[in-house]
Amino acid sequence: MPEKQGIPHLIHQTWKNTDVPPDWRTWSETWRRHHPDWEYRLWTDADNRAFLEEHYAWFLPIYDGYPEPIKRADAIRYFLLDHFGGLYVDMDFECLRPVTGLLAGKELVLGLEPEEHAGLPWNRRSGLARIVGNAFMASRPGHPFWPHVHRQLVGAHAMPGPLDATGPFLLTRAVDSAPADCSITILGAETVYPTLSAHAEELFGQRDVDRDRAHAMHHWSCSWAREDSGPPAASTGRKVRFWTSQELHPCAHGVVDLDAQRRRWASGSAAPTVSCLMVTKDRLPLAERAIRCFLAQTYTRAELVVVDDGADDSLKEHVRALADPRIRLHRLPPEGRTLGELRNVAVDLATGAYVCQWDDDDLYDPERLEIQMAAVLGLDATACFLARERLWWPARRKLALSGVRVWESSMLCAKDALPRYPHRRSGEDSPVAEAVVRGGRTVALDAPELYTYVIHEANTFDEPHFASLFDAATQVWPTGDSYTDHVHAMAARLPLAPADVLAAENSAAAARDTAAAARATAPDTAGRVPRTRRPAPVDVRADTDGHPPLLVLTPVKDAAAFLPRYLDNLHTLDYPRDAVSVGLLEGDSRDGTWEALQDALPALEAEFRRVTLVRRHFGLELAGPRWEPAVQRQRRSVLARARNHLLSRALADERWVLWLDVDVTDYPIDLAQRLLGARREIVVPHCVTEPAGPSFDLNTFVLRPDAHTLNWDQWLRDGILQPPKGFGRIYLDELRAHERVRVDAVGGTALLVHADLHRDGLVFPAVPHRRLIETEGLAALAQDMGVECWALPAVEVVHPHHPGERSMSQAGEGAAASEARAGSAR
Repeated sequence: MPEKQGIPHLIHQTWKNTDVPPDWRTWSETWRRHHPDWEYRLWTDADNRAFLEEHYAWFLPIYDGYPEPIKRADAIRYFLLDHFGGLYVDMDFECLRPVTGLLAGKELVLGLEPEEHAGLPWNRRSGLARIVGNAFMASRPGHPFWPHVHRQLVGAHAMPGPLDATGPFLLTRAVDSAPADCSITILGAETVYPTLSAHAEELFGQRDVDRDRAHAMHHWSCSWAREDSGPPAASTGRKVRFWTSQELHPCAHGVVDLDAQRRRWASGSAAPTVSCLMVTKDRLPLAERAIRCFLAQTYTRAELVVVDDGADDSLKEHVRALADPRIRLHRLPPEGRTLGELRNVAVDLATGAYVCQWDDDDLYDPERLEIQMAAVLGLDATACFLARERLWWPARRKLALSGVRVWESSMLCAKDALPRYPHRRSGEDSPVAEAVVRGGRTVALDAPELYTYVIHEANTFDEPHFASLFDAATQVWPTGDSYTDHVHAMAARLPLAPADVLAAENSAAAARDTAAAARATAPDTAGRVPRTRRPAPVDVRADTDGHPPLLVLTPVKDAAAFLPRYLDNLHTLDYPRDAVSVGLLEGDSRDGTWEALQDALPALEAEFRRVTLVRRHFGLELAGPRWEPAVQRQRRSVLARARNHLLSRALADERWVLWLDVDVTDYPIDLAQRLLGARREIVVPHCVTEPAGPSFDLNTFVLRPDAHTLNWDQWLRDGILQPPKGFGRIYLDELRAHERVRVDAVGGTALLVHADLHRDGLVFPAVPHRRLIETEGLAALAQDMGVECWALPAVEVVHPHHPGERSMSQAGEGAAASEARAGSAR
């Protein structure tokens, strides 16, 4: 450990290579200009990895496993400061005056981001009252805070977002839980973070900068988002229902397999250029948003043709600043041309073999072009339309899935099959779509999430028209938590305005307040109306009639046969309905599970506090039976990712999370109360094959006293331990005499976790952690965080063996007799 010393005069910055963009090079030079006697080091991606390999090789598996470059860029700074000390600053930080005096006599200096940042909608969900930035940090070498941060990195490495996994949220939690011997100086935002990010300015307005107090200024350019993160990750296993028609006569129907078309493209099949055609006029914010949707598309063989007949050149300047050759802007004088005329101009400018309507005021999923082109090419069609679209009316806080029809705005069509648009100011695309459908082979896709039809004050149609669309909708999410959840899900893939997300959250809070007020004045069982009381301050974690808010989470795959029993049990759960939320994730099913969940959704939403239904395919195709040791790493990694994805989408203000497998057939109606009664942060019941029978979930175990003397390496397969049943482990059926026991690992058939642990970074490892994965890995991570896991052997949930297969929970254990025999033979 280095001796205590001051902060050395050394500036660290990182970039992916030595070719630093001009703006950031200018800001970087301000640090050297104001600190001419300080040493300066620019660390490239190659430098960073070589440094870790030499000094912190133990961290490389996590570092190399980060899916986004920003996580590696975040993490490396905590190791550089630990080893060398000095000052780390992001490339988009500008130095206004020397910081030598600011850091003198201190051991570790961090800075607070503006308080407005904690109030941004997506940041509020972190539960943090303040945010400690990681873009400006100064430290002496060997400060005891950094090993603490390194442990936090391990615990949070599987968190999906960089803010929680490696960034400011992680650093803030590390500061809040820092060891007592840490000497940390926290600077106010006015010193090094005096300005707001662009999103915060949009919501809260600009903040005046006191240049007499500010030593530096962060420009919040989000270089990692623009340069490295790219669009949301492309889905795997994506399948979409379709119908085809030939000159209005129905033909085939089935499922479009996006992965199959991707394989054809990868093997050299032609990927024609698609010209996206956008007509706009004096709507710069909307046009910028539509352009961002285009830039996020996973189908890269595309161009955006923009026809602008507005009064100024603001959009022209925006396109010029983007400097993307795929975006071509054509300016026309504002001469009052009809929308039909302008669309024809765009068609004439298109260079692609296919054209796609790209209205400037709507939102487009990153996979819109790829999926529609996959349908056109895979089904030898002339054109593709969406059978349904998502309808969003932000001002009314309304969200729905439309009725089924040919949605003109979703058209993607071969250019040579497209007729001319009539010279109309509205409704010009309807006769064109009709002619396309009548004249060739057309495919309709049921993928409403690909296109969000946004209703605002400047649409070409009037309010009654849009009201009729909602009246004909196949599904509506009313104002409240359900609406807010779906807006948050949209924001994860689409460039929504922060104000719209904030408005959705506020509407949900108002709906909850209204419901609470209604309950407070409702007649009691004797018919008396209680006196109105002064409302208590809102506490999102307050108990409901003494019952803490509980979130039941269940990932499912090919579970149609189990859903009726699962739902029946859920309905009989003896816990206040206004304190229970439900989250379900379906992926990779082939038996109608998704459709069954959609059918069940209205009843669930009517009964429970909040319901989140998520669909995400992981493309899991096992090379052998699900219980075989050879597939466990792959299978359980996907299951961990499914759990983590569901958690990130569903967890809101609940205090506890109850993980419950869909094929658990029986459990006590007071299961939640009995688990909560253990008064422990992580608790599992005893999962058995039948009442009072043997343990089913063998991922819950206690290590035998002599476990440390055994040769565990012989059971290491694909990086995870897969010993035969009973090898060094005791299961709950041997511990029935105990009311409560501390366990070394947990299973997930039924698992209660304090929600704050999940918020603090406790997730299901999708890669081996201490040679364990998924639920067992979660227990190991919990131990690293200083949290013990407990089990209640007398509280039983039943999970029978399914005919013809072994238990999913047993798969990691090699629990069946045949494998146990194989183990003893070795």
